[in-house]
Amino acid sequence: MACRSERLGSCQCNKNPVESILFRMLNTDNTLQAHKNQHDNLNHICTMARGCPCEGNKKVLLKNPEVICKKASEVLLKTVAFIRNLPSFYQLPQEDQILLVHKCWAPLFVLGFAQEKVDFQLQELTVPSLLKTILLNQPSTAELTMKSDAGVPLIDVQRIQMFLRKIWSLDICTKEYAYLKGMALFNPGIDGMRFPQYVQTLQLEAQRTLMEFTSMMHSTSHSRLMWILEALDILKLVDPKVITELFFRPISGEINLEELLLETLYIKY
Repeated sequence: MACRSERLGSCQCNKNPVESILFRMLNTDNTLQAHKNQHDNLNHICTMARGCPCEGNKKVLLKNPEVICKKASEVLLKTVAFIRNLPSFYQLPQEDQILLVHKCWAPLFVLGFAQEKVDFQLQELTVPSLLKTILLNQPSTAELTMKSDAGVPLIDVQRIQMFLRKIWSLDICTKEYAYLKGMALFNPGIDGMRFPQYVQTLQLEAQRTLMEFTSMMHSTSHSRLMWILEALDILKLVDPKVITELFFRPISGEINLEELLLETLYIKY
């Protein structure tokens, strides 16, 4: 039975091993080695490569990558088009443009996923247990580690799915998506920016326009705005590497999306 964590992402595999009949059978010839194994288990670092079944360490893949990866490429192109159509972005110095693309492309991409209503299903990446490896004379742990390098942590994908469900429940319109993308792109909190004050002005302008539009279109404007901002907070936790691995690597292989975006936007660095 897979061990259950008390909270998401917390591994319970470093508990004292249960001395089952099988455990005693495998260790009757060497009691000292058995005690050593118990000690090593207490210092166990739990990872999917070791076959950890804990919920927080599960890895997943797309169930239908051919379809979803094609849609992901279309969303990426539309993300580029959105940035290109912002004169205020190109008014920034090149250094700030590069920083914004590096740090903000992932939230923009996920917003594009939401706008295009791209839903996706997952399948769990299974790694043979140590016992199965021994009994079936399967490859060593090192070889298994290489094979299990595919996939992304389930907990990271759940953040993306949580955001999508929240945004879809609010029935965001095209204009609201545009304002949200402006808020996500113009992030003044990035270290190393030359003109963070100007970027902050652009972000506040996008937020103010969103507030005005929401107030005009919806009677529950205050509550709706709070729900939208709560959804945006989830985006801050999305890992860009997870997006690359899940939505682009199955079809494109190793790819640096940040460099690709910068080249497409004609930003030389």
